[in-house]
Amino acid sequence: MTRLEKLLAELCPDGVKFEPLSRIAVYSTERIGAIEVDETTYIGVDNLLSEKRGRTESIYVPEEGQLIKYQVGDILIGNIRPYLKKIWLSDCIGGTNGDVLVIHICDTNLLPKYLYFILSSDTFFHYDMQNAKGAKMPRGNKEAIMRYPIPVPPLEVQAEIVRILDSFTELTAELTAELTARRKQYEYYRDMLLDFGSDCEWRTVGEVFDVHNGYTPSKSNASFWTNGTVPWFRIDDIRENGRILSSAMQTVTMEAVKNKPFQANSIIISTSATIGEHALITVDFMSNQRFTCLTLKKEYQDKYDMIFVYYYCFLLGKYCKENLNQGSFASVDMTKFYKFEFPLIALEKQKKIVSILDRFDQLCNDISAGLPAEIEARRKQYEYYRDKLLAFN
Repeated sequence: MTRLEKLLAELCPDGVKFEPLSRIAVYSTERIGAIEVDETTYIGVDNLLSEKRGRTESIYVPEEGQLIKYQVGDILIGNIRPYLKKIWLSDCIGGTNGDVLVIHICDTNLLPKYLYFILSSDTFFHYDMQNAKGAKMPRGNKEAIMRYPIPVPPLEVQAEIVRILDSFTELTAELTAELTARRKQYEYYRDMLLDFGSDCEWRTVGEVFDVHNGYTPSKSNASFWTNGTVPWFRIDDIRENGRILSSAMQTVTMEAVKNKPFQANSIIISTSATIGEHALITVDFMSNQRFTCLTLKKEYQDKYDMIFVYYYCFLLGKYCKENLNQGSFASVDMTKFYKFEFPLIALEKQKKIVSILDRFDQLCNDISAGLPAEIEARRKQYEYYRDKLLAFN
């Protein structure tokens, strides 16, 4: 018999009691001034990472007004598109906005990390999505979330569950740290390979590409979204390093895009929200308005390898983050965007660089092999045992 089984038998002979979340936690009502936060302590829904991967530093930080305050041990959940599974256990004090829920524990008989493990389960996010409101941009139902049943065993049991789950995540953390170091090394060599100085000619975005803004076909016209053949990309469909989440992709009809989809072998790059994320799309397609589409002009189609362009767009992505409009949300200064320059070098040299970067990219980002595959397997193992431990069957 394991220590956890012994604790359950001794402390919970009649089973574990379940309580609605509202009995043990509340939504934060405290406020903090915008001047008191920075890019490390401001949490917007855009810098919460999908698939329960925590948070990253914010590109946009509000400069005035009052924000929702969060404390150490609070749990922050992205309330837009619950299927993205954005959640973070706070390790600092900071501020957020109404698109992020701040769950504050008000019961001393509950460990923050234990509650985090429960709310980061697929079971919770499935429940959240089932009760979400809205079709175009679903939002979690705050009242329904507070009705979610939480198992509340004694603190000793919670602590043992946290210890077990932490042991599962430690190895994943070590592997992730190694992968992060490897990716930084890759990015260093990538940027070095793509640094041409004054040894070549340069062309601006406006010179090389036809630039188009994406748009969203009318949601009220159901025929646009039924039996579609044209992929329609949202911010949610593009992940880091150009990975396309095809399983979630929507399609629209040719009528919806007025028989003029964006051309295959074009780049889409986010110029709002997830600034700089980009992908090379190899079929005719359409995207929403948060993406800008880059299609080679006819006179440059025999001068650029599009995979080389894709890799060079990592530098364009960095440039975008450094050239933002000031406003209520982050967006790229498109006047400066058009002025970004691409090197005009021999196709043979482009292909050689692509060959080198492809090998680096596969090593660091291919989720079917190497470290990424091992990390994915560990995460699945962790989630299996987490759900099993927290079922209390």
